[in-house]
Amino acid sequence: MARQIHPSADVSPEAEIGDGTSIWHWAQVREGAHIGRDCNIGKDVYIDAGVVVGDRCKIQNFATLYKGLRVGKRVFIGPHACFTNDTYPRAVNPDWQVVPTTVEDGASIGANATILCGLTIGRNAMVAAGAVVTKNVPPHALVAGVPAKVIGWVCECGRPLDQAMRCTHDGRTFPELKAKKRNPPSRRTRRT
Repeated sequence: MARQIHPSADVSPEAEIGDGTSIWHWAQVREGAHIGRDCNIGKDVYIDAGVVVGDRCKIQNFATLYKGLRVGKRVFIGPHACFTNDTYPRAVNPDWQVVPTTVEDGASIGANATILCGLTIGRNAMVAAGAVVTKNVPPHALVAGVPAKVIGWVCECGRPLDQAMRCTHDGRTFPELKAKKRNPPSRRTRRT
């Protein structure tokens, strides 16, 4: 299947775009970026120089993917999600170096989430809308909040896992996650 690039999109001739990928209105794809096959790049998305996006990804409107980011296959990135690449941002910094970030296969990043640089979002993990991710996210973890914390676990299909690490939708089980379980209870005890 042929690529579709909207006439208003700014795609560098030095970017690699896979077959079957669609790039919509006003998106910008910089030099050296690599976008896999069968991806959907929404309106006003910014993909910086050297960013790698795997096959069958969906990147929603206004998402910003900065240099140093590697996105696996089948990743969903929601509208206005932002990936950073600088631990100590300044307008002028002659010592600046890109700090890489990885999103593993099957992960989902919710709308307006911010992912700080130098982290890994694990395979099939889910980041809730509006979360600010400051630590690595384990595979299959559901994280939410500011800063983001593990609040549950999800199946490959994205549905929640119950206490036995069984998908409430398709019945699949994930015994390897049982050792991780949920967050441990607080050490604080309530006095009455």
